[in-house]
Amino acid sequence: MKRYGLSVLFLFALFLPVLHAQLTLYECRQQARDNYPLIRRYGLIEKAAQYSVANAAKAYLPQVSLSAKASYQSDVTRLPFELPGIDVDFMPKDQYQVMIQVQQSVWDGGETKWRKQQVRAGAEVDREKLNVDMYALDERVNQLFFGILLLDEQLEQNRLLLDDLDRTHRTVSICIDNGTANRSDLDEVAVEQLSIRQQQVSLEASRRAYADMLLLYLGRKPEEEIKLQKPLAEEPSDWQNRRPELRWYDAQSALLGVQDASLAAGFMPRLGVFMQGAYGNPGLNMLQDKFKSYFVAGVSLSWNLGRLYTLKNDRRLIENNRLMLETGRQTFLFNTSLEVTRQEADVNALRRQMADDDEIIRLRTRIRQASEAKLQNGAYTVNDLLRDITEENLARRQKALHEVQLLMKLYDWKHAVGE
Repeated sequence: MKRYGLSVLFLFALFLPVLHAQLTLYECRQQARDNYPLIRRYGLIEKAAQYSVANAAKAYLPQVSLSAKASYQSDVTRLPFELPGIDVDFMPKDQYQVMIQVQQSVWDGGETKWRKQQVRAGAEVDREKLNVDMYALDERVNQLFFGILLLDEQLEQNRLLLDDLDRTHRTVSICIDNGTANRSDLDEVAVEQLSIRQQQVSLEASRRAYADMLLLYLGRKPEEEIKLQKPLAEEPSDWQNRRPELRWYDAQSALLGVQDASLAAGFMPRLGVFMQGAYGNPGLNMLQDKFKSYFVAGVSLSWNLGRLYTLKNDRRLIENNRLMLETGRQTFLFNTSLEVTRQEADVNALRRQMADDDEIIRLRTRIRQASEAKLQNGAYTVNDLLRDITEENLARRQKALHEVQLLMKLYDWKHAVGE
């Protein structure tokens, strides 16, 4: 039992790298998202929103200001008459003051509240726009993924064709020995083999280029060997549009709603308390030419009604932006509907084409087998056999191409509806 357990563990360890290398489409998408530099913007957007909200909240902290001034004036206030026997000191023409003021907002009409909500709504717009950009990355990964699958299928069909040509080469060699073929027939087979090997080199180079691009998206080293797992041929679960663009439009609409609601805070009164502490000459007693310290404390109320002049136009502007946003949403939905309809039509067309692929391959294989028998009997030329082999391989290529194209179209369809 111990030896059996060790054998199982050894085989599991042996095949683990192979199993691990089988990447699914969704694994590629996720790895590409994790590696894409734009992913770091999610954290930056969140931090920016936190900083802006914290700054807005600090509007209710005491606002401290320090000021100092020195001035000289040509005249000062004096009594228009003189008092006999009394010498009155008036304020000096040179004046000095150092003041510290503390202003505490009690109510700002809701401006701080709406500023926080605008920051959060703006951050949500940025996040949803980033989701849209990241969703476009999925499409690029899809193209590379299915491009590699298509090249893998073509390489496999090339390998099968080379196997057929190797078998034909042996058959023609036997026919030469039997006197039913000549050396030039064997040369024709060899030329066809060399041509197919050239195609294989070109396909392998294209596959390497596609794989290296996908590896860059995944954050892996180029030249690494990867194997891809074919996804299931699944249609979208329903026609409901789940694209991130719609959530982006919703976030923009929510931001406009916050902006509209915050307009009322612009013409609300402001209530606050303040305290001033100062040292200067003159002090509060302006009839005394002497440096003194003093303080003033009180309640302030301000009400700026000038915002009412532009309130109507501000609301019209927001409504205009909302109409423009809705136009963009409807245009997006219309274009997406057209794209989904086209994708469904392409899928149905491919399925109709694939319905006869197996039958075509079966007939082409039977024709090729009959050609080989005729060649051995001397009733068929090598050129005719090569043509039949090529036609059979073309039928197999067409089936493999249709299968990968169907998968690609199905996942383009799913991508178009947001799945």
